[in-house]
Amino acid sequence: MNYSFIIRKAVPDDAPAIREIMQEAFRKYMEDTGMAGTMEALEESVSDIVSDIESEEVYVALIDNIAVGSVRIKILPDNTAYINRFGVKLDYHNIGIGKALMNLVDKILMAKGISRVSLYTASKYKDLVRFYYGRGFFIDSITKDRGYIRALMVKDYKQNSNL
Repeated sequence: MNYSFIIRKAVPDDAPAIREIMQEAFRKYMEDTGMAGTMEALEESVSDIVSDIESEEVYVALIDNIAVGSVRIKILPDNTAYINRFGVKLDYHNIGIGKALMNLVDKILMAKGISRVSLYTASKYKDLVRFYYGRGFFIDSITKDRGYIRALMVKDYKQNSNL
């Protein structure tokens, strides 16, 4: 079977599909880490997502015009960036969607001259921590501010015109 795979900047009409991706991805995140209760990602509305699309860098991965992954990037005033709401639909795990999204994030941030990017993930989520390490992130610190151990993952970009 042949697939057409693209990543593009999200538009407001993508918000319902992005919400569906986030619901699926973050339910699995909670299940895999043994978390109880809920998370902000599971509480956001379509209008919350539209607001992010209009104010941040939001990208969506599509296979045959079906949204299968998404990532949000917030550019901060100190020349750094923060990644949140990164997720891929479960049926599309381990085929390169997440890697492709993160590679695009790197290209965008390096083109903008961003010096560092960070994100949080559950420190007990070994597969995800391993994924981020494979993309050049390292654990900078941990916090329990949300009731579980979250690792602040950081990636520094070398600002070198010879890269």
